[in-house]
Amino acid sequence: MLFANLYGVPVSTSMTAVGAIAGLGLATGQLDYAVIGSIMVWWVIAPVVGFWFGAVIGRYLYPYLDQKFALEQSSGPLLTLDRSGVVPMPELGPGTTPREVVSTSVVLVIACYMSFSAGASNVANAVAPLVGGGLIGVENAVILGTVAIGLGAFTIARRTMESVGNDLTDLPLLAATIVMVVAASITTVASYIGIPMSLALSTVMCIVGLGWGRATRPTGATDLMKGNVEGKISVGAVTAETDDKIAPVGQENPENVQDVEQLFDPSSVVRFVAFWIIGPSIATALSYVTFVLLPIAGTP
Repeated sequence: MLFANLYGVPVSTSMTAVGAIAGLGLATGQLDYAVIGSIMVWWVIAPVVGFWFGAVIGRYLYPYLDQKFALEQSSGPLLTLDRSGVVPMPELGPGTTPREVVSTSVVLVIACYMSFSAGASNVANAVAPLVGGGLIGVENAVILGTVAIGLGAFTIARRTMESVGNDLTDLPLLAATIVMVVAASITTVASYIGIPMSLALSTVMCIVGLGWGRATRPTGATDLMKGNVEGKISVGAVTAETDDKIAPVGQENPENVQDVEQLFDPSSVVRFVAFWIIGPSIATALSYVTFVLLPIAGTP
């Protein structure tokens, strides 16, 4: 995971941790294949669900949401302090509207919800081996995992943020908000039922689905199923401006949603998917070799 983050790729904590533990199970002959199989099935389901949620929203709902709830940001600070009185009082920054303050507050709450879903999954996965091995209690493990994840966020996390936030496509604030809600909900539900789930997996595939759905709006359902798509599919289509009058699906002008200057970068997705496969695979192999050469985990 460290090498992947230095490379700017969001490798899943869940998948890597499960891979390492699976390697231990293989080395000791105690791997529960039914459990690992059910977990891997959910790893396939989650990104598919994320993609299609994003695709449906992008194709059928996004223009209407953009028209009614477009989130605009002013160039200056959101709030400033009025120091003319005895007690400094907050006031709107230059060019800031009350709507921008409300929308920014909503986005902040949603970002906290996404962080909650990440904590429910990633913190648990990171310290699960310590708890399972009886080295530390649950409460202390949660504190340890939280502090360590915070340290990682303040140090090398910037590269991964840049990759997900900018390399895939230039996401408008509304699109980013939709992605956060969908990805966080998938991860939260999975964590509730006890499945170690990748937040990165759902996030990236939702971004891809949202852009794909937005870009295929000019194509009717029949032509879409036949593969007769007008123009070039662009995940950058989510950055296109919404007209005052929204045309129905299949009748929108392709020029409204095809942005050739901000096309989806397929190399980024190839890099992400490759690391999703490579990460847990290497973790499993290294763990297996380690516990075979150093039989410190006992024998079956």
